[in-house]
Amino acid sequence: MLGYLLQKIGYAFLTLFGVVTVIFLLFNILPGDPARMMLGQNETAEQVAIVKKKYGFDQPLSKQYLYYINDLSPLSFHSSNPKDYTFLSASKYNASKLFIIGETDVVIKFPYLRESFQKNGKKVSSVIAETLPNTFVLAVSAITIAMILGIFLGIISAMYKDSWLDKLIQLISTFGMSVPSFFSAIIFAWLFGFLLHEYTGLNMTGSLYEVDDFGAGKYIQWKNLILPAIVLGIRPLAVVSQLMRNSLLEVMTTDYIRTAKAKGLKPFNIIRKHALKNAMNPVVTAISGWFASMLAGAVFVEYIFGWNGLGKEIVNALNTLDLPVIMGTVIVIATLFIIINIFVDLIYGWLDPKIRS
Repeated sequence: MLGYLLQKIGYAFLTLFGVVTVIFLLFNILPGDPARMMLGQNETAEQVAIVKKKYGFDQPLSKQYLYYINDLSPLSFHSSNPKDYTFLSASKYNASKLFIIGETDVVIKFPYLRESFQKNGKKVSSVIAETLPNTFVLAVSAITIAMILGIFLGIISAMYKDSWLDKLIQLISTFGMSVPSFFSAIIFAWLFGFLLHEYTGLNMTGSLYEVDDFGAGKYIQWKNLILPAIVLGIRPLAVVSQLMRNSLLEVMTTDYIRTAKAKGLKPFNIIRKHALKNAMNPVVTAISGWFASMLAGAVFVEYIFGWNGLGKEIVNALNTLDLPVIMGTVIVIATLFIIINIFVDLIYGWLDPKIRS
């Protein structure tokens, strides 16, 4: 199992390196001068030159790429020359010096995602740290709703195959997969947050934390989580229920299930003790994929409900051309995708030991 894990980690590093390279090239071949984007409309030639020198924008693209990799790498190299970019970037974080090679310090640190163009030099890592937990709470809530209800409905649908109940669940699942999340968000916000607000007590917009009107600071408002979590969980719920049904029906045709039936075991006990574990592989794939995509794809849901998460921050960064924030959030999301996929592969190895061989 250890060798299997190390192999997956090796593939993960290669994938992440490719993602970082593509992101850097994509955003550095776009039209526009990053220094002018950072300064705004009232910049002077002297100011542009200073910013380019400070952030290494005056260097060739290949050298800028090496600077960017050096900033992101936990093990990085920094010049002792105050005029060099790597010397300036080293002052942006706390690093532990390992050893010195000539005029270069070799340090170990957390990845440096640089600074926002639009937030007065605020670190991108700080921007992400403030918004990612909100998105994580929303994604976990949505996927929990989808997983519990989806597996339950899938089992019921498989147990009562071709009955009116099965057809009703299939109809609801098809409808749930076909409706876009942004449309569901608008309908739910209008219906439950506006028309039925007197009965539900829910708001059309709101985030996890709200500011007290009397100056008592921020407090958690859990009711604001209900509508966006349900909306975000509708589509994965539909997918999970369909996969659970089809996978369970396929497993129920195998020989060992026929043997269990011949022994007189009740259908529910057969599913719980024998069929469910083997039917979970495609469901695990769907749940992991949807959870990872929720961290990136909750943009419309967060924006419509006013949820202060990573998706809403991406929209704001796109509107203001805040390239470091956009690049940093994409890299963080890609890293989360890779980590989640490693956990999924480990779960596969536990469910089916043949995969590790």
